[in-house]
Amino acid sequence: MTTQTLPTFDGRAVINGQRMAARSGAVFDCISPVDGRVLTQVARGAEADIDAAVQAARTAFEDRRWAGKPPAARKRILIKFAELIQAHGDELALTETLDMGKPVKYAKGVDVHSAANCIRWYGEAVDKVYDEIAPTPDTALALITREPVGVVGVIVPWNYPMIMAAWKIAPALAVGNSVVLKPSEKSPLTALRLAELALEAGIPAGVFNVVPGFGPEAGSPLALHMDVDCIAFTGSTRVGKQIHVMAGQSNLKRAWTELGGKSPNIVFADCPDLDRAVEAAVGSIFFNQGESCNAPSRLFVEASIKDAFLEKALAKVPAYQPANPLDKQTVMGALVDTIQLNTVMRYIESGKAEGAKLLAGGEAVEPVAGGCYVQPTIFDGVRNDMTIAREEIFGPVLSVLTFTDAGDVVRQANQSIYGLQAAVWTRDLNKAHGVARALRAGTVHVNQYDEDDITVPFGGFRQSGVGRDKSLHAFDKYTETKTTWIRIDSPI
Repeated sequence: MTTQTLPTFDGRAVINGQRMAARSGAVFDCISPVDGRVLTQVARGAEADIDAAVQAARTAFEDRRWAGKPPAARKRILIKFAELIQAHGDELALTETLDMGKPVKYAKGVDVHSAANCIRWYGEAVDKVYDEIAPTPDTALALITREPVGVVGVIVPWNYPMIMAAWKIAPALAVGNSVVLKPSEKSPLTALRLAELALEAGIPAGVFNVVPGFGPEAGSPLALHMDVDCIAFTGSTRVGKQIHVMAGQSNLKRAWTELGGKSPNIVFADCPDLDRAVEAAVGSIFFNQGESCNAPSRLFVEASIKDAFLEKALAKVPAYQPANPLDKQTVMGALVDTIQLNTVMRYIESGKAEGAKLLAGGEAVEPVAGGCYVQPTIFDGVRNDMTIAREEIFGPVLSVLTFTDAGDVVRQANQSIYGLQAAVWTRDLNKAHGVARALRAGTVHVNQYDEDDITVPFGGFRQSGVGRDKSLHAFDKYTETKTTWIRIDSPI
């Protein structure tokens, strides 16, 4: 990267179909974690910019330039939007990699593909979702219909900028809402480009607006705005709690939050394929540099197979050493910035200080000078009360715990404020079902980890959030249910 020419990025907001600087003129540097260079300057959106975007979205919603289109028409435009994302896949993947550090092979093969597929899927679904007629007496006709909520505010994190945006804007737009998206200040560039592609696809000006900026300056005004009808957020549990408070303090807007996780990955001695379980455990925690809310960061291995499991796991660690994310062979890239790098390193030091045994990694490295990289790290001898077992690290750090029976491991697994995902590895069907039912998590994987698609809901229990992304269930977040009761006086 240090010798190649970078593309030119436009960091201005997209409001009412136009590229705009922040009203204050303020900007911030967008710094690549790959090697620390400044990619561009980005508009530092604030309350005035959010207000302009919300006004544009409200006007677009009220004049029904989008909501008034038949579902089949919105479908065609959203499918065109998805096609444009795929057509610009190389550009978007490079932008994502430069902006937040993930390997370009995954930015293209996972992020671009998943974002396009999500938008296409909701476009195709919206003209196939029927309203209802209630079972009333002959003297009445009761219609139960869905209507868009209005203006939807969306705040997404930096780890999967395109995918997280797509999960929210796709169902919201499909049913006729207008949207104001605030991407993370750490990775705003692909969101801004998506807004341009949406306009090119035919989504009318004002329907999809993107305002970059920092949380307190742009995110809070969006969550507090009295003319926003719904706020959808993915990010930390700490900020998610603030979002719910802001929703209540303002206009009692509905708030949907997908938050943190500390997912347990449970491997019993009767695991049907130990090699596959090892590959899933290692690959899933180190994928995306461990910057995934659903990462299986707590690995519970039954005591009788722990040594064999760890021997196999440690043999795989060299394959995940961080390297230049722009190299198509790289499987682990850079952490998003120096702040996150320092956070991960503090957790690693905490693990050491609290008595966990460091088996692999644990050091910051620089495969590319000036970048933000840390070695894949494995701790053994972890207890559930240790900081590295309780708190979300959001980095490539695996904590290994031991158990002796199903009741013991379920108790340990559920000792968390989170409940996003979990996994169970066993050939015993009764054990698989019993443990899966006992685990307090929104998704439980059996004999695999992280296999899913857009057809199934994603979200968590407890402090992992409220509501579900993906699947037809996501339409519930962005629609109001209306009953129309019609009296019938029979002429017969």
